[in-house]
Formats: sequence, structure tokens, C-alpha cells
Amino acid sequence: MKDLFIIGGPFFMWVLTLLLIITLAWIIYHIILVYSSQQIDKAVFLRKLGYGKSIGLFALVTGILGQMFGFFGCFRAAKEGAVKSLNYEPVVIFAALKTTMIVSIYGILIYLLSIFLVFIALKLNKKKLGNQYSA
Repeated sequence: MKDLFIIGGPFFMWVLTLLLIITLAWIIYHIILVYSSQQIDKAVFLRKLGYGKSIGLFALVTGILGQMFGFFGCFRAAKEGAVKSLNYEPVVIFAALKTTMIVSIYGILIYLLSIFLVFIALKLNKKKLGNQYSA
């Protein structure tokens, strides 16, 4: 895992890890808040869970942005190689493209986790909040 973190690009991987921590903390905090409160507004709870999904979506977009930067660097290196009449092996190009996928996969996993946690939160709190969900 540590190798993937370093290969994927430390800047974007750190940003995504920070977004993962924020997403987890946000959703878990609001789940605990619902269980500890005697009376909770259902609309407010659903809106706050929606914010958790939005943070996960931001992680997805950040991952795709990191991949685009990786593509840009890969294509720039290929162009400079062509100008200098260097022939890159296809294996090298495909390895670079595979490396760019690490950040976007991490962002996708964070987004999927946020959706899953919101789903679990809604199922756990169904009895407390009633049966009308519109998330």
C-alpha cells in the first residue's frame, strides 16, 4: 500500500487521504449525533449526510484531476522523446498510464465508501427518523 501511495503521486494521494478522513469523520459524527440526540430534524440529518457524499464526490473529482496531471506529464515526456528521436518501448508508456490510474482509483474508492456509509446510516437510523427518506 505504501508503494502505491508513493507511486501515485504524494501530493494528490495526501489530499485524497485527507478527504477520506474528513468524509469518514463527517458521516460517523452525524450518525453518532442522531443516536445520542433525543430529537433530531430528519431534513437536517439527510442534508448533512448529503454533505458527506459531496465530500466523497470531491475526492472522486480530485482523483480524476490527479490522473489528468499524470496524463499530461506522460504525453509531454512522449512528445519530448519524439523531438529528440527517442523511441520509447510500449511497455514504458503503458506503465506510465497504469501509474496515472492509481490516483483516480483511490478517489473512486473514497466516493464509493461515502455512498456506502450514507446508505448504512440511513438504514441504521430508519427507526429513529421514520420511514420517509428522500436522499
